[in-house]
Amino acid sequence: MIIVLQILFALLLILLIILFVFRPKRIEAVAWPQDYQVILQDYVRFYANLDEEGKKVFEDKFQKFLLAVKITGANAQVEDLDIVLVGAAAVIPVYYIRDWEYINLKEVLLYPGNFNFDFEQQGYDRTVSGMVGSGALQNVLIISKWELRQGFINSMSNNNTAIHEFVHLIDKMDGTLDGVPEILLERKYVPKWQQLLQLTMDRIRRGESDINPYGATSAVECFAVISEYFFENPDLFGYNHPELNEMMKRIFIRI
Repeated sequence: MIIVLQILFALLLILLIILFVFRPKRIEAVAWPQDYQVILQDYVRFYANLDEEGKKVFEDKFQKFLLAVKITGANAQVEDLDIVLVGAAAVIPVYYIRDWEYINLKEVLLYPGNFNFDFEQQGYDRTVSGMVGSGALQNVLIISKWELRQGFINSMSNNNTAIHEFVHLIDKMDGTLDGVPEILLERKYVPKWQQLLQLTMDRIRRGESDINPYGATSAVECFAVISEYFFENPDLFGYNHPELNEMMKRIFIRI
């Protein structure tokens, strides 16, 4: 009887060790700044243009994101402004989508400036300002701190690198990074959307569009670049690109 109890005790001890070693690792929540609402009001036009009820919705989504995703500096100091701007860039594309979670994102890495495709911060060919990680960096988003801030500080620009990268994450959510966010776009609209992307890229290449030329690189980049413009300057985007605007509203505003 004693031997049986000893065996059971040993098995229980082994089980507890296994549970401890292989338990899911909890991501450290990022503490949002106490004055985050002031920073949002001063730097984020999307938030500033919302009514009080809309701002509360934004703040709830903002806090939920920062509870789920770690923000880490890679040779860069993560300041309150950076935390708020990363959170804002995450919320803006999914503001109108209920119960959204970036299930394919665990961490945002903040680099001080541009980097190369090997994620090196020194040397030549440092042309990358943001990237959705893969392989060893799966579920990680990398972004230049300088570009993160410029996207919100430069009010005259239709560009926002952080929003661009979060749109890539949304695009990737259906399992394929292809410029077609099937998780948000009804299947019946997919052919029209693909056609519009191709027409848009053709117009950019011919110099007939005010959309960032980088959008002509591929359907993936076209969708992300268009999204920057759509959220940064919605009135001008709607005026200059009515067909695209209609489809973007179907994707992000669900109308």
